Amino acid sequence: MKLTVIFLVLSLPVAAQRFPKPEPDRAFAEMKVYENGSAVRAAREDWEGARARVKADAEWTAWLTKSRAETDEWISEPRDKVEYVAGWWHDFVNEKDGGFLSWTPMPPSGVTPKVFGGWVFGLRSRNGDRMVEAARLWRLTGERKYLDWAASQLDFYAENLMKWPAQGGGNARLMYQSLDDANMLVRFVQTARIIGDDADGARRRVWVEKLMRPMAALLGKSLQRVHNIACWQRAAMAMAAMYAKDDELWKLSVDGEYGIRRQVRDGITSDYLWVEQSLLYNSYVVSSFLTFLEYAGMAGRLDELKQEAAAIENLMLAPVYLRFPDGKLPTPADSTAGFRRAPEMGILARARRVFPTALGVAASATQKSWDTLLDPVPAVKPTALPEVVSRNFESSRMALLKKGPWQVYFHYGQLDPSHAQAEALNYEAYFESIDVTHDAGTVGYGSPLHKGFFQTGAAHNTVLVDGQGQAKWNPGTLIGFDGAAGMAEARQDEFRPGVAVTRRIEIDGDKLIEKTDVKCTGETARRIGLVLQVQGKVQVPAGATPAADVELPYWREARSWDGGRRVELTFTAGGRQFALTIESGDPLRVTHAVTPDAPPKTRESLYLETTGQAAAFKTTWQPR
Repeated sequence: MKLTVIFLVLSLPVAAQRFPKPEPDRAFAEMKVYENGSAVRAAREDWEGARARVKADAEWTAWLTKSRAETDEWISEPRDKVEYVAGWWHDFVNEKDGGFLSWTPMPPSGVTPKVFGGWVFGLRSRNGDRMVEAARLWRLTGERKYLDWAASQLDFYAENLMKWPAQGGGNARLMYQSLDDANMLVRFVQTARIIGDDADGARRRVWVEKLMRPMAALLGKSLQRVHNIACWQRAAMAMAAMYAKDDELWKLSVDGEYGIRRQVRDGITSDYLWVEQSLLYNSYVVSSFLTFLEYAGMAGRLDELKQEAAAIENLMLAPVYLRFPDGKLPTPADSTAGFRRAPEMGILARARRVFPTALGVAASATQKSWDTLLDPVPAVKPTALPEVVSRNFESSRMALLKKGPWQVYFHYGQLDPSHAQAEALNYEAYFESIDVTHDAGTVGYGSPLHKGFFQTGAAHNTVLVDGQGQAKWNPGTLIGFDGAAGMAEARQDEFRPGVAVTRRIEIDGDKLIEKTDVKCTGETARRIGLVLQVQGKVQVPAGATPAADVELPYWREARSWDGGRRVELTFTAGGRQFALTIESGDPLRVTHAVTPDAPPKTRESLYLETTGQAAAFKTTWQPR
């Protein structure tokens, strides 16, 4: 079976590109380790040396013993079954707070079909991982049981692929969505590549024709756009192309209209942040390409992808320049799984074979893994983290202000509807090492809190008009940025239909000042409100009364009071007291409530509302 494809190679001069990335190999050079003048390295796989290391080193011997024991336990009984239909991992959540459940090998009982489908996802994913592990154990130890089991799993999936129902818009079979099929295809190709000629040619042809090609064909039909999932799909397809020695599939995967080159060119901004904005996707997209780039290096094809690979490495490093004093990262868009940190040592260590950095090499040196066994870690000089400074990430529609004791992340616009939340003009702020206000990201996408709360304006430091936040993603307009002065100003002309919002943030000594202006067209008076998220304990006035009529979703224990034109509050965060002052040209009705934070935490939120066709708010955060 051969794929019939039509591909389009898009090659634009740098000036015509949406996100020019000149000399990506030299960006963030202070963090990179260069080998033969290049920051991108061809991965190696030294099996003979690996065998010598596990024999000579007691720690490696212990690591191998543990790996064998875990694999022996997994392969001791059948795991995956034809009757299992995989669901979505985001449905494997606690239905009360949206937090992810803990996966165990035993099929859960008394759960909904959606939750059970999420469990099947976990089972099938782990089975794929064990296939790769068993293939490696065969190459290392020569024990036939590992070869037999790994090959039998490829046989099982090849035989049964078409028996599973088409899901994910018809572009997935093993899993609920094509993203997860792509991940499985990567594992299948890895397993087959490592087994190599130890399986006979007829068997390997079955794996190609009945498993890899059909999966690649489905992935090729999916997501005809620039998207994080498309990166996994095209990388998996390109791996299948290398294994099958299929030049036509390679061209589709790499040079096609939405192939790897297009994903990198239009998906990575000039600031080297991912276009969908969640910083989670920086590492996630890097992960999508790593196994493919390792394979390409070992197959002698990495030189064909040097420019793309250099940009992908920068995608991994850019978040370091956005980190808060405690290492946490801002949380734009619908990032899940809690707060990310930078540097993210896991991805730096994992990428070391292709993207060596001083930090990644140092982290790898302490690890016992297949990566460090097969491709030993060289010695490098330690390096300090780059300093965080005020910076305008204009192509990414973000800015960072750092002046005196304050550091502020300002998200003034969006680049793509995918994963966008109603959070334009949102900001997050630290005073020294104290988290004063942050964006909580979101929960598992299968939870009702995802769309019902975390995606809404009620979960952000933003504006609501008639109780509604931003209506549609929008790049916004940057009015001014002065990093030295600690000032950034931007506007959203179509925040909602007929609603324009301008916000200015400035750092003045120990004060953080935010000014927001809202203008509505038409003659009808509108309810115009300001939402503030507080990572601390607010002292609510004694005169506040229970507010049973609060329309904001998931706001609990709400109390309201008339605040007049100047609201002065005190809150405690990080063991320190702060004054929070909100001023307005019109009287304000104030509501305080307890709201969801990253599960299972809660936090405190404020909503200040006035009525009219325009409103101006001035918010001042200041330590006492």
